[in-house]
Amino acid sequence: MFTGIVEEIGTIRSVTKDSKRFVLDIGCSRVLEGTKEGDSIAVNGVCLTVTTLHMGGFTADVMPETAHRSNISRMSGGTRVNLERAMAADGRFGGHIVSGHVDGMGTIRQVEEDANAVWYTVDAPPELLHYIVEKGSITIDGISLTVAYVDDACFRVSIIPHTRAVTILGARKPGDIVNLENDIIGKYVEKLMKPMETKKTDSGITEAFLLENGF
Repeated sequence: MFTGIVEEIGTIRSVTKDSKRFVLDIGCSRVLEGTKEGDSIAVNGVCLTVTTLHMGGFTADVMPETAHRSNISRMSGGTRVNLERAMAADGRFGGHIVSGHVDGMGTIRQVEEDANAVWYTVDAPPELLHYIVEKGSITIDGISLTVAYVDDACFRVSIIPHTRAVTILGARKPGDIVNLENDIIGKYVEKLMKPMETKKTDSGITEAFLLENGF
């Protein structure tokens, strides 16, 4: 599990891709502290397993499903990426619950400065917007952010100078593709509510019926 608080900006050293494998070699330093082979590191919000450690970096395998759902498939040597180690049991919960399982991608529509803040408008598909709520949490390229506005086509977030300086979001521009992960709590709630809704329908007991009868 991650929290969406980026620890370091790394750089893709190389991408090895053929019909049988997809391997990233990522240059970094801070996230290597205490890391061993088999540990998880979020790369632009995508949970990847460290396969090898070497001086100044690590390698990670990418599965076809991961490449399909994220902007990792668009990476090449020199691409800068957000990095975060999995949360330690005694660590501070600075952001929100982030699984590292990207739900899909969005496209930055607009970047607008507002005093010391910067507004980002992101277009996203309906199946992702369904779980985005105003004042709720959203993960963009592994960054935990608060949703300030949402409609049926896009959502908006505002970031402070610090976030812009220590993540790759500061270099994002209109047209760029970003990874999105919805708040997992909303997805679990919806999943758990569906059996209850089915039972209510089957029994003929509805919320309106309960309210009318004092429940």
